[in-house]
Amino acid sequence: MRFHGYDTSWSRRWVVLSIIFLGFGMLANGQGYLKAKGPIIVNEKNEKVILRGMGLGGWMLQEGYMFRLGNIGQQYKIRAKIQDLVGPERTETIYQSWINSHTRKADMDSLAKWGFNSVRLPMHYQLYTLAVEDEPVAGQQTWKEEGFALTDSLLAWCKANRMYLILDLHATPGGQGHDLPISDRHPERPSLWESEANRQKTIALWRKLAERYANEPWIGGYDIINEPNWGFEDPADKIGNKEKTNAPLKKLMQDITAAIREVDKKHIIIIEGNAFGNNYNGILPAWDDNMVLSFHKYGNFPDRASIAKFLELRAQYNVPLWMGESGENSNNWYQQVISLVESNDIGWAWWQQKKIGINQPMEMKVAPGYQAILDYWNGKAPAPGANEAYQSLLDWVSATRAENTVVHPDVIDAMFRQIHSTAAIPFKQHVITNSTSIAAVDYDLGRNGYAYNDLDTASYHYTPGVNTRGNRGGAYRNDGTDIRKADGEYEVFSIEDGEWLQYTVEVPKAGNYQIGIKAAKDSGDAVCSILVNGRKATADVAVPATEGWQQVAMGQVKLTKGTHRIRIYFNKGGCLLQQLTFKKV
Repeated sequence: MRFHGYDTSWSRRWVVLSIIFLGFGMLANGQGYLKAKGPIIVNEKNEKVILRGMGLGGWMLQEGYMFRLGNIGQQYKIRAKIQDLVGPERTETIYQSWINSHTRKADMDSLAKWGFNSVRLPMHYQLYTLAVEDEPVAGQQTWKEEGFALTDSLLAWCKANRMYLILDLHATPGGQGHDLPISDRHPERPSLWESEANRQKTIALWRKLAERYANEPWIGGYDIINEPNWGFEDPADKIGNKEKTNAPLKKLMQDITAAIREVDKKHIIIIEGNAFGNNYNGILPAWDDNMVLSFHKYGNFPDRASIAKFLELRAQYNVPLWMGESGENSNNWYQQVISLVESNDIGWAWWQQKKIGINQPMEMKVAPGYQAILDYWNGKAPAPGANEAYQSLLDWVSATRAENTVVHPDVIDAMFRQIHSTAAIPFKQHVITNSTSIAAVDYDLGRNGYAYNDLDTASYHYTPGVNTRGNRGGAYRNDGTDIRKADGEYEVFSIEDGEWLQYTVEVPKAGNYQIGIKAAKDSGDAVCSILVNGRKATADVAVPATEGWQQVAMGQVKLTKGTHRIRIYFNKGGCLLQQLTFKKV
């Protein structure tokens, strides 16, 4: 893996953390088939299993937002755009390379090392069977080996790492809702709910999958329809939030269950309610004794009230819960959500392992050539030549490979270590010598309030009236701290009153050290001070409200040999921060 700006000393520390994360995962690695037992999931030893999983979004099914293509949306539209640039033959080569590069054994090895004990595979039905419109004989099912072979390979990699694989039909025949990208839906064609042929194909596909994997204990379960979002009673209810009976959804899930049970009596069947897994009206009680209820959680508060309705369903119907998707937020939110669900005996699967951006374990880098294509598709630049575009798109594919991604240990730390510990630990080793500079963005790893303090730590984009964002710059780290890149350098900005950053440092030689900061005016007249090991060590210092970067002397402190925690505290925010400096005097 390539580590984002870390030195070799951090790499060694990361090995230690990996062992810790692996330990968390191994505690939940069960033996044999998973099954529902009352309100929990257990293994064949009757031990409770908390699934800690990762969703492989983007591999079999591309959603535009993952690659800064949100204005395009569905995968078939992305593919058409690519074909316009490079032609059909090269487009086919690009997509075959994508399938072979995006997810490999190296990815599963990394997930297991970090502590994950399960994987959720978002499947696109067209890798397994033809679209209804393309079947040569109406009503027949033509099977494609490609999808099954890919699933076989993934299962082998998961088994080698003792991780459960959960199959998730993310894109159903026809598409299961009005959110078009999540199912690669063609809106001009009949949806899953408007076509009996699409429903029969969905049922047949699940029977085929269950028949193939019936005797595979490392298959954790079948997540049969991802995020239905459809108004059956009221077509204007686009996401199905107001649906009272959900009768068509329940019938199809029952039909799928019956088809699976014809060939597989062992595996868990996972169901999702309407409105993206949130509306279970009319669906329960469960019709199978090995069933799990899934819900998805995004952009709302990480408190018990936010999952109370699902806890009530669990208590009423005596079925386990699984948070089948969550993520797309800040580290602080991740820690709080995972702590919340695990404390209520609920496993989880995060969304997602890799994309462009910082809020997942692996970040795809954006090459200049790919950016030029984005600029063209957004009307900001001329079209690149076919050969140039082809090479840029191959570079885009290459950016998905595990070894070419930027790994974000802060995300992983929040999802595993921080669930069990409030301790702040070094993000990067800082050794204070005669003259030392520390990048402001290399503050400690840990929870908000322990490694740093930020007043806006998460995005609540599905909570009316709450307009926070977390890291407003979307760069470098996924904590609440606002970080952006300007003129090639990372800087902390949008600093508010009472915020602070902490740095664990090693001092080989005791002495007096002059501490300074490299700062600039942002929005006001900032005032800050330095704390050493929790005690105020300098007077309050005003950052001159002039334009441009300047060195600001904070004062002289005496540091003994050993480890110290240096904290810069902002009595009053309003400046930019780029560095802390130490000079022995």
